[in-house]
Amino acid sequence: MKTHIILTLAAALILTGCTTTRSHTATTSSDISKARDDYERYVLTYYPLAVEQMNKYGIPASITLAQGLLESGAGKSELARKSNNHFGIKADKNWNGNTVSSMDNGKLCKFRKYSHVGESYEDHSKFLVGRERYASLFKLKSNDYEGWAKGLKKAGYAEDSQYPQKLISLIERYGLHRYDDYRNTSTLQKKSGSIQSTNGIPFVIAGNGERMSDIAGRTGVSTGKLRKYNDIKDKREPLTGERLYTKKKKSKAAKGSDFHTTKDGESLYSIAQKYGIRLMKLYELNPQYKSYTKLKVGDVVRLR
Repeated sequence: MKTHIILTLAAALILTGCTTTRSHTATTSSDISKARDDYERYVLTYYPLAVEQMNKYGIPASITLAQGLLESGAGKSELARKSNNHFGIKADKNWNGNTVSSMDNGKLCKFRKYSHVGESYEDHSKFLVGRERYASLFKLKSNDYEGWAKGLKKAGYAEDSQYPQKLISLIERYGLHRYDDYRNTSTLQKKSGSIQSTNGIPFVIAGNGERMSDIAGRTGVSTGKLRKYNDIKDKREPLTGERLYTKKKKSKAAKGSDFHTTKDGESLYSIAQKYGIRLMKLYELNPQYKSYTKLKVGDVVRLR
């Protein structure tokens, strides 16, 4: 795996000679908190993206995850952290998006820069699908991760002679091949619980140590929208286990949830999050409460 170091120097002076070939992380907070290391934490965070790509393009989720782990150092490389580039894809002449300069094998090269991790996963899939030299891989069985690992090296994906073994080792060590069985979205949701909903609004659970940018990466929803959808006015990071909606909440609770009796430690904000209601709308339904009001145990809050 190559180390990418983002430079602030002007790239134009030393980009000459750099090729454009490839260089060589939704789950519950409980699952993420139990991760053994950064690699397992990456898998638990990003496997829904790998499964999504598998269902769209036919690339085994195990292979995508293993490549992401290897190329990005489990999401810790500077290229991954600052540019959301988890697969080390360079910016060739066909790339019209943002770029960033980074060292690769002693040369300063231009790499693709993405607004969130989901874009990197999508672009990785298109990179493989859109090149003839990888066409034979899509004729392999969907669970043949060994064939894919060896085929990627044979097709010129990486220079490292041990590349197939490294991918296979990661797949078997972390059990990534189990995700190759997640053949559709409903299966993914049932097995992982990664996408949940309340009041018809989808939400995810913030994992241990996850930042808002991490959640934006695995959901494809910008940090600004995540804060807006969840009535977060400041720049704080999410708490472990916090519910974060990925779409706009509603003006009232679902039918059948007319009132809520307050328990110890609850606030209007936590109640709004629990039922998928916009905080301002909850205040409008309960004009007796102000923003500074501290709820007491037993207070009844109107929800619709």
